[in-house]
Amino acid sequence: MTDDAVPLALLLLRASRWFDRRVIEELERRGWPRLTSAQTLAFAHLDDDGTPPAELARRLGTTRQSTSDLVAVLVRLGLLEVRDDPGRARGRLVHLTARGRDLAADAREVLLADERDLPAVEVAAVRRALTRLALGDDAG
Repeated sequence: MTDDAVPLALLLLRASRWFDRRVIEELERRGWPRLTSAQTLAFAHLDDDGTPPAELARRLGTTRQSTSDLVAVLVRLGLLEVRDDPGRARGRLVHLTARGRDLAADAREVLLADERDLPAVEVAAVRRALTRLALGDDAG
């Protein structure tokens, strides 16, 4: 199959999975718990000021129950916490803990290092193209 015959979405998915595998492996090598792809994806969808569980479920494309189970595991690992939402009665927000922020910082380092190992001209071209296309700007 020629490059033009492979749908762009499939190429992006494959690239995303490659980066995700690298992050999971390197974080584990650095002493972090082994995470699943679903768990790493949750980190990518959290807002700095917390994310309502229902919104996190929407962004992940999963049910509220699945997201609740996923969050519960990450809470047990000390990476996330669920707090009351000061803006909504009975509302909750999912936040990174200090340990979760440390893991996220390590993951960012891994991603940037992997990016530097790729041909700079190609990375810059992909970055420009994706930025111009503005796909996924709705955070979900």
